[in-house]
Amino acid sequence: MINSMARLGWVLCVASLPAFADLQARQVFESWIDAFNSGDAAKQSAFEAAHSPPRKFATLERTRFASGGFIVARYVKEEPTTVVALLQEKNSDTVVEATFSLADAQSEKMGAITFRFVPRPADLAVSRVPLEEAASLAAQRMDVLAKQDLFAGVAIVARGDKVILEHAVGYADREAKRPITPDTQFRIGSMNKMFTSVAILQLADQGKLSLDDTVGKYIPDYPAKDVATKVKIRHLLTHTGGTGDIFGPAFFEHRLELRTLDDYYKLYGTRALEREPGYEFHYSNYGFILLGLIVERASGMSYYDYVREKIFVPAGMTATDSLPETESVPRRSVGYMRRDGQWQPNSETLPWRGTSAGGGYSTARDLLKFAQALQAGKLLSKEKLAQASKPQSGLYGFGFSTGGTGALQHYGHAGGAPGMNGELRIYPESGLVIVVLSNLDPPLATNITNFLDLRIPDR
Repeated sequence: MINSMARLGWVLCVASLPAFADLQARQVFESWIDAFNSGDAAKQSAFEAAHSPPRKFATLERTRFASGGFIVARYVKEEPTTVVALLQEKNSDTVVEATFSLADAQSEKMGAITFRFVPRPADLAVSRVPLEEAASLAAQRMDVLAKQDLFAGVAIVARGDKVILEHAVGYADREAKRPITPDTQFRIGSMNKMFTSVAILQLADQGKLSLDDTVGKYIPDYPAKDVATKVKIRHLLTHTGGTGDIFGPAFFEHRLELRTLDDYYKLYGTRALEREPGYEFHYSNYGFILLGLIVERASGMSYYDYVREKIFVPAGMTATDSLPETESVPRRSVGYMRRDGQWQPNSETLPWRGTSAGGGYSTARDLLKFAQALQAGKLLSKEKLAQASKPQSGLYGFGFSTGGTGALQHYGHAGGAPGMNGELRIYPESGLVIVVLSNLDPPLATNITNFLDLRIPDR
C-alpha cells in the first residue's frame, strides 16, 4: 500500500532566509506551503530566490500533482523558531504532521521540514453517513478527480450479493480512447499475494505441507543454506523471513528473461538472509516467489495452473490470470505512470508475466467474487481464513493485510507500482466488500478506498 507523501521521503535541511528580526517560523512555513500549492513557476522561483531551499519545487511536482497540495488543518505547536502543523492533502483525506524549524529567531538559516503520517484525529473526523450515501459521494469524488486527470478506474461496493456501487471513469487505453468499464482488466500488483496465500493454506489443509516446514524441504538444493534451513513457510507468509526483495538493478537488467518462478530463484537464490527469520516484518516479494515454488513442489502443478484450477474456477473468476505481456488480453488496460508532467505507458517497467508475488491482472467484479468465495468458505476452511485474516506480524496476516477496529475491522490487500494501484477490503462483521482498481500511479485507488472507509457506517 504507497501514498503521495511517502514519495516525499525527504527532510529539508538548512536553507537561507531573509534577515528579519521578528522572523517567525509560521510565516516562512506558510510561504512554503503557498508556493508549493500554487504550482506557479514564477511564485516558486521567487520563493527559491528569497529562501534558497535545498530541494527545488520542480522535484516535488509529482507529489504536488498527486496530493493537490496541502491544507493546514490546524497548528499543534507554534513558537518563534518552530511550528508543528497537521496538513491534509487536497485530493485525499490523508493527514500528515509537518514539523518546521528555524535555527533561531534571528537567524537567516532554516532548520528542517519533516513529515510523518498520523491517524486522523478525532477533531478532524469525517462524518459517517448511510452506506448508499457514502457510495454516492465516492462516485462523485471519482468523477471530480477524473475531470482533473487525477483518477481513472473502477470502484465496487457490495454487501453480500447486493452491489451498492459500481462506477467506472477514465480510459483503459488513452491512445485508443477505450473507456474503463467494470469488466476492464487491471494489473493488480501485490494483490496476487492473496491468491498465493490461499494456495498455501489449501495445501496445508490437505496435509501436503505444514506452515512450520522450511524452504529446504521443498527446494532441497537451495544454495543459500541459512535460507533453506531457517526460513519457514509461516515466515514467508508474514514477511518475517528476511529473504529480501526482487526489485533493483538485477531485476531491471534481466526483466524480460525472468519468465518462470525458477528463473527468479536462480537469480536470487545465492543471497544470504538479510535478517534472522521470525522476528521482524520486512516486506519481501522474493518470499512470495518462494511460496509460489513451494506451491509447485507440494502440489505437483505449475503455480499458474494451481491458482487457476483451485482458486479462480471455484470462485467464478473468469477474467483473472497472469498471462505474459506478449500475449493479447483484449480487455487488459494500459498502465500509465506520471513522468515529466505527463501520463506515460508503464510498459518498460513490467515483468514478463505476473508471479506469485504480484503483477497479474483481474477485474473489480472478479475480485468481488474472490471476496465472496472466501466468506462463503469455498476456498478456505473457517480456521485457515481466521488465521490468514488476523494480525500475525504487525498488521499483516498470512498473505493478507488487516486494519480497522470494531465493525470496521477488515482484511484484504493493496497493490501498487508505477501505472497500477488497487485495493480489496473485506469487512467480515458487516459483510461489506470494497474493491477499487486504477491504471494510474499509487495512491489514487487507495485514496478512493480510504475515502469510503472514513464515511461508511461503523455500526
